[in-house]
Amino acid sequence: GIEKYEQGDYQGAIADYRKAIEINPQYANAFLNRGTAKTKLGDYQGAIADNTKAIEINPKFALAYNNRGIAKYDLEDYQGAIADYNKAIEINPQFDPAYVSRGITKARFKDFQGSISDFTKAIEINPQNALAYYNRAVTMSQSNNFQGAIADYTKSIEINPQNASAYLNRGIERERVNDLKGACDDWRKAAGLGKENAAEWVKEDC
Repeated sequence: GIEKYEQGDYQGAIADYRKAIEINPQYANAFLNRGTAKTKLGDYQGAIADNTKAIEINPKFALAYNNRGIAKYDLEDYQGAIADYNKAIEINPQFDPAYVSRGITKARFKDFQGSISDFTKAIEINPQNALAYYNRAVTMSQSNNFQGAIADYTKSIEINPQNASAYLNRGIERERVNDLKGACDDWRKAAGLGKENAAEWVKEDC
């Protein structure tokens, strides 16, 4: 099931996880993984149900709380999502993905300071968390801290040079601070990585 999931065969993965659960109905990881595959297919209610079952089997399963929160977020239940991220952090205060998830959700409420604080905590725990740098950059941009956003996009790119969105967004921030050459370089890089609309930025502004 894990191999099928990694290959993008989510239906095949779900079938295997289902069989694992039939063999061992107390296999919390199988419920967790099936919930993750259901999220990929847009079955958020199914994902919530599977993660809830994983939590019933293992009440200290921080990852299941985090993943259930993500499914709630996708259903726009932001308060429910934050409650689950809070629980994940309560169980494991060093679980950096939950801080990233909570930070993304706080930004939906325009709690930019709270959001940045969560991303910063995730980075303190795991300095190689490219997603935390990326999302902190997004939030800094929303707070009109364009130089801070550029710095965080740069760090995110250092960790994950294949993130086309980071190049595209850093280019937008560079244009805002009148660095058009840097912006154009970033948009060309994003286009080369297959980012949709990046070529349009190059065509219009470079």
